[in-house]
Amino acid sequence: MLKYYLHRAGQIPTSVHPFVKRPSSHQLKPSHPLKKADFVLTPYINSSNLRATYQILNTVVPYVLLWILAVKAASISLWLLPPIIVLMVLFSLRCFALMHDCGHYSLFRSKQMNRIMGFLLGAINAIPQYGWSRDHAYHHKTNGDWERYRGVADFLSTEEFAQLDPLNQKLYEALRHPLMAIPGGFFYLVIKPRLILILGVYDFIHHGFTDLKQCSGFNLTHAISTYQSKHWQSAAEFWDLLFNNICVVGGWIFLSHLWGVGLFWSIYSITLSCSATIFIWIFFVQHIFEDAYAHKTADWDYVLGAVRGSSYLELPAVLRWFTADIGYHNIHHLSERIPNYHLAACHRENSHLLSDVKTLRIRDLLSCSQFILWDAASDRLVSISQGKRCAIASFRQATEAMANPASNCASGGETDNAIVKYIKGKSIEG
Repeated sequence: MLKYYLHRAGQIPTSVHPFVKRPSSHQLKPSHPLKKADFVLTPYINSSNLRATYQILNTVVPYVLLWILAVKAASISLWLLPPIIVLMVLFSLRCFALMHDCGHYSLFRSKQMNRIMGFLLGAINAIPQYGWSRDHAYHHKTNGDWERYRGVADFLSTEEFAQLDPLNQKLYEALRHPLMAIPGGFFYLVIKPRLILILGVYDFIHHGFTDLKQCSGFNLTHAISTYQSKHWQSAAEFWDLLFNNICVVGGWIFLSHLWGVGLFWSIYSITLSCSATIFIWIFFVQHIFEDAYAHKTADWDYVLGAVRGSSYLELPAVLRWFTADIGYHNIHHLSERIPNYHLAACHRENSHLLSDVKTLRIRDLLSCSQFILWDAASDRLVSISQGKRCAIASFRQATEAMANPASNCASGGETDNAIVKYIKGKSIEG
């Protein structure tokens, strides 16, 4: 499969092939606003158990063998480890990408097979797949609607940011720096799922004691049926979280005993931290960039969210394979049921409809990382410096409107709200 990618890259330049114009009877972009029906998607919603199985095998088997090789190499010389760990990071990344497909029930034909393989791939990267996929499905449902979904790092609006004191403004900016993805990735994969289970069980025990005080006796069935956890949303999500923790923590204990705590955790923590960091960066540039579609709920459009709220991430052929073609993110958002092995073909089929797509590369991460505020007034993402200028402009507009009461009444009092929020923010800063 990797040879296939390299061969394709040699035939068609990476910077060109997604938008190659093939002879077709429908190459003209429609004059009306884009609709999902304009795209040719249905023929590509065709999962193959054979291809899915092959992808699982050419990902999981090398990853396991690399672990064995790393342990053997470490017994000879630690200097042999870096190139092996680089490969481990890339295969861990591919495990995550295939887990992502399983979460959309697109990798295999069978929903049950997607659940089983998704659980396995999630355990490899220490993350409970079911809960992650539910949250990810919400992202797909609301992409580009910035009133309902605020991106990978819970971004603030310019008004919300203006209400923070200077210290918290600097903290907000620092926590969203690209380098914070390194410790953030480790926390997200290794620590957070364990913490969620502990907190959830603690809350259940507290609920049980409360129930015991209110009733003459303790009824386990009643305690379970009346418990509503804020840490998981269904029984299926709880069981997935529980079994993931059993498998992951059990694996940690077994492999630490087998290979030694120091060696195992050194390799494991580096591998997971780096693979999580890369995927966070990829996800970031696929949705956070200049002129990205960032609309309010009113008049939000799903198709525009997919086409203009997602970028096409141009990657080298090798990285395309390791990320399972997730760079074709516009097509993926138009139909998440298209498996990764059909995304490139579907993209080419619909290239004449994707002229508004933003093309980015990995090196664009730093330039994209500045757009960490949402300006609701203009429906766009802005940098902090731009956000402050927007706030000043809103303040001036509000003061001018207050000087002209008739105009302010005609605008429905929106400027009054703007000035109150701005002044409130300034008073907090003071």
